[in-house]
Amino acid sequence: MTPEAPSPAALWSGGWYRFAHQQRSPNFGPRPEGAHTDLVVLHSISLPPGQYGGEEVMALFGNTLDWSAHPYFESIRGLQVSAHFYIRRNGELWQFVSADDRAWHAGASHYRGRSNCNNDSIGIELEGLEGDSFEPAQYETLASLLPAIAQAYPIRHVAGHEHIAPNRKHDPGAGLDWQAVQRGTGWKTRCFPPSVQSSLHAEKM
Repeated sequence: MTPEAPSPAALWSGGWYRFAHQQRSPNFGPRPEGAHTDLVVLHSISLPPGQYGGEEVMALFGNTLDWSAHPYFESIRGLQVSAHFYIRRNGELWQFVSADDRAWHAGASHYRGRSNCNNDSIGIELEGLEGDSFEPAQYETLASLLPAIAQAYPIRHVAGHEHIAPNRKHDPGAGLDWQAVQRGTGWKTRCFPPSVQSSLHAEKM
């Protein structure tokens, strides 16, 4: 027999995923009344760009980044952002904002006929550089996290930051293997951005 999937109550508590390390960010707010959280947005981030393994991303989300520690940081001085989740190169999973709340990850955006995707999406940052590849361990973590999110929230779409803010954002970029994301989740082709659907396997009936 195939074992039953854990219930949402076994995986979540107040929007916090039980299998993620927690570091609470101050950069969040309530979702608008009646928000229908049906979108997951994938991002890529590294600080400084292309350097991995440090604590700078976590410091940024916690508003504790030392702006003078690297010349690049001057270009983002004062930035207040967050994401719900962050997946490091080794697959380690961190959560910064309850998925019940509105994290500051999408910015000016529009997707599936709605603007301001922060209102009704869950943001996942992958440690990486836009256009570069990601690690197998990160796809493994996504393969468990995305279905867990879909058990607790009415997820119908997954897209990259580049798809919800075209011409402004370019992450996670061409290095993201959307086929690996689909294989890991078993989600149907229609859940993915129209621009990547042709690269995915035929939808299962």
